[in-house]
Amino acid sequence: MIRILIAEHLPLVRRGLLATLGAEPDLRVVAEAGRAEEVVRTALAAEADVAVVDLDLPGPPVAGPLARQAPRCGVLILSAAPNPAQVREALAGPALGFMSLCVPPEQLADGVRQVAAGRRAIEAELALAALQCASNPLTRRELDVLRIAAGGARSTEIADELFLSVGTVRNHLSRIMCKTGARNRLDAVRIASDSGWL
Repeated sequence: MIRILIAEHLPLVRRGLLATLGAEPDLRVVAEAGRAEEVVRTALAAEADVAVVDLDLPGPPVAGPLARQAPRCGVLILSAAPNPAQVREALAGPALGFMSLCVPPEQLADGVRQVAAGRRAIEAELALAALQCASNPLTRRELDVLRIAAGGARSTEIADELFLSVGTVRNHLSRIMCKTGARNRLDAVRIASDSGWL
């Protein structure tokens, strides 16, 4: 019997996961958590084999603390709207699985079994997108500039907020467009957002 912890902050989604996984003869949901701070304590107390964790769970990331404090508990991350950068980041860490909430119930159940066995469980489309996704070419400062530009700020407003000269901001924007292949600022924001860099 595989013992499962469901870490999901939305009660309706949590109940759906409980019903889906609880219907499988070899899976048993032994605990639930609605906040990140509860996950490690709950996993240890319930002796969970797998934690099914919502990527948007309120609080700090839980995969690292779980790996350190409850190494027997594998982590399968779920996301309502995953992007390739999130998948790459999650799987670069201690998580063994990553799936969207749109997967068929049997695929989720099989993913839990894979993680319990210490194997990777990644939704095929997400894995392909993560492999095809280029790594972020933008520097931290360029990302700061682009985040502010995404809100519609002009170069002078970006310069004021980041304590830079207008010329430096324009140079950053020019480099951002070159690195992303964007036609203009809005296109750069769209490319960076779609790639999960912003």
